[in-house]
This record gives sequence, structure tokens and C-alpha cells, in this order.
Amino acid sequence: MGGEIRNGNVEKATISIPEIKFTKLFINGEFVDSISGKTFENIDPRTEEVIANVSEADKEDVDLAVKAARQAFDHGPWPRLPGCERRRIMLKLADLMDENVEELAALDALDAANLYSLGKAKQIHDGAELIRYYAGAADKIHGTTLKMSRELQGYTLVEPIGVVGHIIPWNFPIQMFVLKVGPALSALYCAHLAKQAGVPDGVINVVTGYGSTAGAAISSHMDIDMVSFTGSTETGHRIMQAAATSNLKAVSLELGGKSPFIVFDDADVDRVAPLALVGCFFNQGQICVAGTRTFVQEGIYDKFITRLLEEVKAWVVGDPFDPNVNQGPQVDKKQYEKVLSYIERGKKEGATLLVGGKPLPGKGYYIEPTIFTDVTDDMTIAKEEIFGPVMSIMKFRTVEEAIKRANGTKYGLAAGIMTNDLNIANTVARSLRAGAVWINCYFAFDNDLPVGGYKMSGFGKDMGIEALHKYLQIKSVATPISNSPWL
Repeated sequence: MGGEIRNGNVEKATISIPEIKFTKLFINGEFVDSISGKTFENIDPRTEEVIANVSEADKEDVDLAVKAARQAFDHGPWPRLPGCERRRIMLKLADLMDENVEELAALDALDAANLYSLGKAKQIHDGAELIRYYAGAADKIHGTTLKMSRELQGYTLVEPIGVVGHIIPWNFPIQMFVLKVGPALSALYCAHLAKQAGVPDGVINVVTGYGSTAGAAISSHMDIDMVSFTGSTETGHRIMQAAATSNLKAVSLELGGKSPFIVFDDADVDRVAPLALVGCFFNQGQICVAGTRTFVQEGIYDKFITRLLEEVKAWVVGDPFDPNVNQGPQVDKKQYEKVLSYIERGKKEGATLLVGGKPLPGKGYYIEPTIFTDVTDDMTIAKEEIFGPVMSIMKFRTVEEAIKRANGTKYGLAAGIMTNDLNIANTVARSLRAGAVWINCYFAFDNDLPVGGYKMSGFGKDMGIEALHKYLQIKSVATPISNSPWL
């Protein structure tokens, strides 16, 4: 493929792999075995060896967690604490995450093949900062006074929606925990830190398990007031159906994506080519907003390809504990085989394999960064979310064509626009059907920036103040004024 491949064995020997301390379910402030006693193997994607056996939750375990959460919401201290006290506890949790950054980053590297150096330097701290961001809102959420008629006075109360079931994916364990609260090893560790910070029992419960059992039980549970899910569009359909046929619970869905990365003729190729590479291959391509459909205007197409190949040659695939590595293994064997099958599909449908396309020899779920050219919009690799290191490059002529083709997908999660022309940037940004649009940047996340999808990429926002709204409901209160005809 031209890039550097390494296993990272030298660096791995210098990293202290943490002891796996928490493998049981976390319910009502305690770590407990699943009722069935069943466990599932948590596999290290670098070595294909078992890291730990983690308790596998089923419907009965979900029932216990919901019972604890309902008790905490209806009768526990957390909803009744003043906002300043809730803020203090949340800030303590953020501090504990920073204090345990090395262990958390190592767990993410073991559990999901996240890059250890990036987790230690940035991602764990970003998660802690997001908790601090929402801690600042704890005593600032309030309703409004209503003018109404001369005979009535009124106001609104903004109240929490109640017990929320979060179903989250495996690609960014720590960040998903703080965004929603959730997956296996590092989520359990964060639950432990939350208890240390003073979060009352029952407020946070972590039930590790599979979507077909634990996830289904959450979606259909009659005593859960809302379900928030991040994952595939197909699973999102099933969650909405379960929510509708149970207690008509509120639903928030952050689903799949097939995001366009659009490069116009006036863009700086030397700056944009590396950005396109990271935008597609970051975290092994296992990120829902990955810019996997790269549209390049014909005037700079050849120059862009040449520059992109230069960047790929310096792209290092290997052990996520190695600080020189850009890309680790896919999260598990199933995802690994799925990505390879898409690569074969791309070749069979007539796309040109420019670089990559093969698994790495030896242990681990490593796949070369893969780039296809001569991709048409009707090819499978251009339509379906692959969730792996596979980029499709397509040539376009006009702004209008770029907009039409970028929107020609069932998804609408994110998009990138690379241009120095303000008119083009504004026109395309307004025209794209996507929940997040980045101009001359990509993955430009910020605590204040809400992210969520259009179309079949779902609805509801994560991050930003807007994310709070989906967990709140408004109650209107009206009172007649003395001597009004309403008395």
C-alpha cells in the first residue's frame, strides 16, 4: 500500500497495561453479577486475546437497573439537590477523570483500539471538560414568566424527563459515557469514579450486554421515560418501534452517516489532503461523521490524488499504544470481516483500488487504509456506511453538481466544505442536508457545538445547550387573577 506498517511491539512493552478492576454490572451504586451469571469475552483487537470476561446483562438485570433509577428519580436526593450541589459533584467527577487519565486512556486503547497517546493527551480531558460544561448549567435551567391575558398569570416549569435509557456504541467509550452515559470496561470505571464523586446510588447504572437482549429490554421498558441511542440506522428503526409499542417513550437517535468531504478547485491541496485523510481514517474509520465520500472538483483532481498518496505513505498502522501510530485495529472480528467484504464489493462493482485494500498479516484486526477512485454514486461503497478505513473519491464539475450528489444519500449527519470562496462556502453550507457542516476544517467538535443528524441519520442533538433540551419537558402553570371571570 505504500504506507508504513508496524506492530508496535517495542512501544507496547513500555506501556503499563492496567489491571481490569471492574467487570460486573453497576446497579444502584454497587458492582454486581448478572442474574443469570453469564459473561461475555472482551477481546483485545490488537492481539485477538481475551482481556476480561464481563457480566452480560439481560432483561432481568435491566429491570433491576430501572427500578434503582426510578427510585433515585422519584424519591432520591439527586433531583432534590440544589443546582450548586449537583454542579459540585459533577465537577468532582471531571477532576477524577483527569486524575485517572492514564488508566482511562489505556482502557479505551484495550477495549476499542483508540489511540493511547491521543486519549491521554486530549480525549479523556475533552470528556472531563464536557462534564464541566454541563455542570455549569446545573443551576441555570429555568422556565419563563408568561404575559398571557389580563385575567390570567402564568409561567412555565422546566423539569427533567425522568428515567432515561442510553444505548451506545463501542467506538469512543469515554466520550460516549459523558455524552450519554455508557459501554463496557471504561464505562464501568467511570461509574466507579461517579460514585467516588458523590453521585447518589441509582442515578447512574451501567448494564453491559448486547442490543438484542439488554438494548431491547431498555427500548421496550414500560418504566423508562426516554431512550437515547447512538448506532446504526437499522437498529434505530427497531428502537423507535419498541418505544412506540411500549409506553410511547421519547426517543433521541444519533445514527449512521455517509458524510461528503467536498474539495473545490480553489482549495489549498497541501492543507486539505491531510485533512481528508484524517477525516476518513481517524479511529480506523470507526466514527459516524467520517468523511468517506470525497468529492474533488476536476480542476485539482489529479493534484489532489498525488498529494493524498504522499500522505498515505506516511500513515502508520499498528498498535494503538505506540505514539507514532495513526491507525489501530478494527474493534472486533465481526467489524474487521465486514470492512473487508465492502472492499471486495468495491472491486467487484468496478471501482479502482488506488491503494490499500488488504488485511495486515499476523494477529490483530488490522486493515490497510484503503482508497478507491472511479467510484460512482450507485456503488455500494458510496451508499452504505462501512465504518472502516475506506475512502471513495469522486470527481465533479460544478457547485450545483456537488450539492446534488452530496445530498444524494439517505444519511445527513455531517459534511465538509473545502474552499476559499465565501460565496461557495455559504451556498453549499445552506444547501446541504446535514446536521453539522465544517468549512475548511473537519471533526471541529466543541462543547458548545450541537451535533446530530438530518434524514435517516436521526434526530436530537448531542453536545451544546441544545442537548439538554431533549432531557427536559415543559410544564405550563396558569392562575386566575383576583376578580377575573375565570374564578
